[in-house]
Amino acid sequence: MPHVAAIGTYLPCWGTPYHRAAGDDEDAITLAVEAGRAALRGGGAVEKVIVVSRSLPLTESSNAAVLLAGLGLDPELEVDERLGGAPATLDALSSARPRTLIIGVDLDPAGAAAIVTAEDGLHVRTAARIARSLPVRTRNAVGVVHDYGDPRLLQQRGVVASLKAAWVDTPLAVAGVEHEQALELSAGQQPRLPTIGSSSGLFALADLSAAQMTGRLVAVEQASLSGITVVGGEARIYRHQPAAREMPETTFIPGSDLAISLAAYERAFEAKVRWEAGKHAGSDQLDFPPRYQVGDDGTLATDYELVPLPRTGTVYTAVSVHMPVPGLRTPYALAIIELDDSDVRALVKVTGAEPDTVAIGEKGRLVLRRIAVRSGVPDYGYAFEPEEAAA
Repeated sequence: MPHVAAIGTYLPCWGTPYHRAAGDDEDAITLAVEAGRAALRGGGAVEKVIVVSRSLPLTESSNAAVLLAGLGLDPELEVDERLGGAPATLDALSSARPRTLIIGVDLDPAGAAAIVTAEDGLHVRTAARIARSLPVRTRNAVGVVHDYGDPRLLQQRGVVASLKAAWVDTPLAVAGVEHEQALELSAGQQPRLPTIGSSSGLFALADLSAAQMTGRLVAVEQASLSGITVVGGEARIYRHQPAAREMPETTFIPGSDLAISLAAYERAFEAKVRWEAGKHAGSDQLDFPPRYQVGDDGTLATDYELVPLPRTGTVYTAVSVHMPVPGLRTPYALAIIELDDSDVRALVKVTGAEPDTVAIGEKGRLVLRRIAVRSGVPDYGYAFEPEEAAA
């Protein structure tokens, strides 16, 4: 049975304490990267990644390359993208082998949680697994949602019936439902979970581990159920959950869609999404973005290698743009960041802070964000999150 070595959680700063909202530059992948990087702070090797969500940005193509790049993991790692809610994430944990990174992501309410499995740590084992069909809420191939609109049917013939079929004792915590319903179905002492979807079970597991509580954790979705028993042990917990703030008011003027050049996208991908600079042989100079160099003899040097850039830095200068720009939400802030322990300065947008609040000399970190959507393709890069805003 698996052990959990580390748990990482992430909540966007926007929204209310009980209902976070993803920012304009966030999606399921950027949330997954934040939670995954938090869990990876515990160290240890990763041999497989599993991401569970109902909101992955690409459905006709894989999200694996961006996910691995943002996490800083080997591009050859196996990535399993699963469509599902709270039970699917606990199912992934129940059958995971050591050195697996499992991430659950939700967008409404927004949040993500991740775990790293190992040979020791927090010990869990499978308690129940029930698959029943009660499609109260459906979505077709073009995204049209149909809600049957019968909460009593969902409660009695879905959740309650699945708990009875599973033959489990009253669980310590229930994930996948609203807080009031979770209190009725559980021992009645679980804290309010910030999400009710794919990530909710991992948020609940983090709470149980922090409180050093053992017992059953159950995740439900419509009529499906998955349960685990927390046996004992400890997991390192890393939370990135800034205080909730109201989303700032912005203006949006529609603009013409900028067509994407996939050739240019592919050339820039590694350096931009992995946050790397070019370094030519025999030179200590770092070029960001990477570029060719012309030697003193006029020879064109194209053999640079990519080296990781620091992900922390200081604001060298900043400006806020208030003039409405077609296709962009305004106002927004731009900053030139002096990267720590490097001579590289990078021009990036500011995230997680209101415009006109970023000061010269302010410290912060570089985080993966969705910088644009072109021709239906999400384009990712890095933004600066001030340290004070992230606290």
